[in-house]
Amino acid sequence: MELFQLTTFNTDAPEHSDPAGATHATDMAALCEENRRLRKVCQALMERVEGDGSVEGAPYAAFERSVLLAEQVRERTDTLHRTLDELGQVNTRLLAAKADAEAANLSKTKFLAAVSHDLLQPLNAARLFASALETHALPEASQALVGHIGRSLKDVEGLLGTLVDISRLDAGVLQADKAPFAVSTLLDALAEEYRQVAGVRGLALHYVPSSAVIESDLALLARVIRNFLSNAVRYTEHGRVLLGCRRRREGLEIMVGDTGPGIPEQQREAIFLEFRRANHSQGAHSRGLGLGLAIVDRISTMLEQPVSLTSRPGVGALFSITVPYAAASTSSLPVRYASPLSEIEDPLQGCIVWVIDDDLAIIEGMQALLGSWGCRVRAAATVSALEAASDGERPAVLLVDYHLGDHRETGIDLAARLQRRYPGLASVVITANHEAEIKRATREAGMHCLLKPLKPLRLRMLLGTLLNRG
Repeated sequence: MELFQLTTFNTDAPEHSDPAGATHATDMAALCEENRRLRKVCQALMERVEGDGSVEGAPYAAFERSVLLAEQVRERTDTLHRTLDELGQVNTRLLAAKADAEAANLSKTKFLAAVSHDLLQPLNAARLFASALETHALPEASQALVGHIGRSLKDVEGLLGTLVDISRLDAGVLQADKAPFAVSTLLDALAEEYRQVAGVRGLALHYVPSSAVIESDLALLARVIRNFLSNAVRYTEHGRVLLGCRRRREGLEIMVGDTGPGIPEQQREAIFLEFRRANHSQGAHSRGLGLGLAIVDRISTMLEQPVSLTSRPGVGALFSITVPYAAASTSSLPVRYASPLSEIEDPLQGCIVWVIDDDLAIIEGMQALLGSWGCRVRAAATVSALEAASDGERPAVLLVDYHLGDHRETGIDLAARLQRRYPGLASVVITANHEAEIKRATREAGMHCLLKPLKPLRLRMLLGTLLNRG
């Protein structure tokens, strides 16, 4: 194949004698020379084109191969696009399935959180009856049985309370209600409670009080410290448990230490995960779900108050949470619980306590418990029934359930109405609902809030404080 079609001139033609002919011959010679040079250049270019990337020196084969490669690239690109489309559809289905699973889990969680009131009501009544029975003069064998019943109910309360708490936290229905309070308001009651618990296990509880004022959610912080104390008692075979505080620049560090087996370094992060427990103390007293520290971790994150752990295997462990200080006047703080007094000094003896609850079992349980403490109890589901049974006596303390039926006023509203009728009436709202709004509304109304299942010792300490203050 030739790239150029050049005219071939006859150089053998006779020469003319005229000068014009001579000039013409010279031009023809130059053209022929240029023709030969261009042919050489064309031949070189052809050889270079045919030699670059060709198969067996054939440029057309190279072209065919390029076309084939382009077709293969197009087909593979189409295949890739189809695969990506299929993966997109699969991913969409997986996302939909994940959303359905999360919705189902959230629905389950919200259901458990919502029905916690109904779940805890019968347990609360049983605890009230058992606590009341413990104050009766019974034969030694019967007293031991009552003690076993009380401890079993407490175990059930702890397990069920743990499940409800983790459900509330996961469902997002549990919110923090931060307010200033004296740390003694919390720690005095916990120290008194766990001094008895530790005594049953043969342990000593060493409590160092503090006068610091902090800002946190009292109920949630109590849950954290209670978990620390429960674990310390559960895993310590002998020795003592420490409850105290240390002032830090960034806040008050509330500490719970023990002389237990300690926690190996490789387990110190894992124990804050769900259903994880330390690999020791597998006796009957170590019953638990492994959710306590998982709840602590969630509450700590919610409160933005860090938890720390230090431990030496074979020596013991020290859990702590650091809570910011609060600047508040003493008059705005919750009252400090008084320690139980002897019967001669006990202000509960003969005091009139009104109980309003729409659950008959709770009413009977409160009557039995408060009556065993020497209170004169008037309990009913309505105010009119109470006033009819009171014979004109003025109540000293009102204990009222928050939920009083679908179409009735809340316990806070009812207590406010009675306080207008009986100025100075100390009111305690009792509820299984842990929502921050209820706790905040109770505090703003100048009342006190206790959560179900009701802890008898805490109730008695609060009643003693309110009556002494009154």
